[in-house]
Amino acid sequence: MKNRLITSRIQKKSLTKFGRIMVITGARQTGKTTLVRQAFPDFTYLSIEDPVMRKSYASLSAPQWLANYPKAILDEIQKGPILVESIKSVYDQFEKPRYILLGSSQILLLQKVKESLAGRSQIIELYPLTLPELLSKGWDDEVGLSFLQKYFLGEATLESLLPNFTLVKEFAAKKAGMDYFLDFGGYPALTDSQLRDAERQEWLVNYVKTYLERDIRDLVELRELEPFMKIQQMVALHTGKLINFSKLAKEAGVTSKTAQRYLQYLEISYQAMVLLPWYRNSLKKLVRTPKVHFLDPGIVNAILRKTKTVYGNEYESAVVAEIYKQIKSLQLPVQLYHLRTLDGREIDLLLETEAGYIPIEIKMSDHISETDARNFRGLEEILDKPVLHQFILSNDLEVKHLNPKTTSMPAAYFLTSF
Repeated sequence: MKNRLITSRIQKKSLTKFGRIMVITGARQTGKTTLVRQAFPDFTYLSIEDPVMRKSYASLSAPQWLANYPKAILDEIQKGPILVESIKSVYDQFEKPRYILLGSSQILLLQKVKESLAGRSQIIELYPLTLPELLSKGWDDEVGLSFLQKYFLGEATLESLLPNFTLVKEFAAKKAGMDYFLDFGGYPALTDSQLRDAERQEWLVNYVKTYLERDIRDLVELRELEPFMKIQQMVALHTGKLINFSKLAKEAGVTSKTAQRYLQYLEISYQAMVLLPWYRNSLKKLVRTPKVHFLDPGIVNAILRKTKTVYGNEYESAVVAEIYKQIKSLQLPVQLYHLRTLDGREIDLLLETEAGYIPIEIKMSDHISETDARNFRGLEEILDKPVLHQFILSNDLEVKHLNPKTTSMPAAYFLTSF
């Protein structure tokens, strides 16, 4: 199994006053159960899926919880929401117990948590593996930070970049890791070296099938899956593009309002993210339409039933999703947007920090030149804070400092540890 960057963070958090109850949520098969069972071997594991055991746990009083389960992992907690009340009661009466609640249904779980455990719990989201995690050799191998993460933490500078990605230690492995990620994504089950590509593809197709037949039905009790499946396919086909709800609705044979609701289902089940537009400056002519990005390229390929072919919008989406996951994994205080003017000038990703902005252009090209930086021109006249630096991420293996504020570098270099 692969190590996760958040492992040490949740271990330390569990020892603090504010870590007495931790809620770890995320899509199915992102490794929540494996992670916490490995990280917390002294915690008793309780599966809530068994209805008989669920009833047994629900009958316990707070003193009985303390006596029998002072430290416990409660898996699939959304299937036994009454147990959240039990944990709340233990928390309020005793200081010693520590509990970790796991669930893959964000809306069902978090709704109950917000009602019952407000101010009592820490909520942590677990996503598919990031590239540094994907490239780690195993549980005992420390996960390195990517250039992106080190840059935000002040641990890496532009001067530390080597002139060519091929000079980076283990370049071939990092490049292969990026190629693997674009084909199969970051779900932990697929990293088994014994698996053939065809088996990975079959797993992803079955995952999508299970998601439709089990997760979505559990989440919102859809009567008919076909309209939702059409929306899912359309969103996958147009990942990385502006959302056109009218077009989505027409293709699926539903109303625009229903299309919006279905997209929200994809978002709250950790399948997709909505990237909001930046339009804080009311004096400038800016597009106010959000973009949608699937969070895992392997899932996109499975939905569209394709292999080994990556289009420009899919490449952009994969890179944006990876940046999103890496920022989330460190809980960095960074906001993500896209920016587009009415005359078509676009910034694929705009990262906002307290100090300013980092605009990022994403191109699948193997060669980047100064003309590829044209969308950055005049950007500071639009934004309300300074531009700290600008990056172009691509398949070009060279690192190019196009001007004092613009650097072009390989996406795989930007997103992997070095």
